[in-house]
Amino acid sequence: MTRINFYIIETGTDEAIHSFICRLTEKAYSQNNAIYIQALDQPQANHLDELLWTYNKKSFIPHQLAPEQNAQSKVLIGYQAEAEIPAVHHDVLINFNHTTPTFFSQFERVAEIIAVDEVSREKGRERYRFYKDRGYALETHKLSL
Repeated sequence: MTRINFYIIETGTDEAIHSFICRLTEKAYSQNNAIYIQALDQPQANHLDELLWTYNKKSFIPHQLAPEQNAQSKVLIGYQAEAEIPAVHHDVLINFNHTTPTFFSQFERVAEIIAVDEVSREKGRERYRFYKDRGYALETHKLSL
């Protein structure tokens, strides 16, 4: 069964949250996982794409934007929750979207990122209830960035 972790950001700027997503991606990548990052929208996906190239000068995380289906990279960034996920990205889903992707159960692990703003909090509560009602074991981690 898919493991679900909620990362609740109690304090931090948007850039700090984006850097946290990069660090989480880097950690999962270093463990040889295939990762799919579900951004909120196309501008955020583009921003995360740029940030993954530059946020840490000592690391290299090859990645691509979805829907580049010829993706041979182990890290893919998308934002459309319905149909972007390619068949090979089933290890870690990092969800920074307000919806529960329809394909979440294809992953071994889901990392739900809950930002500081009230919309993110409310949508995060809805996703928490969604997973809990379906019997998933949930872990929460509160962070100040």
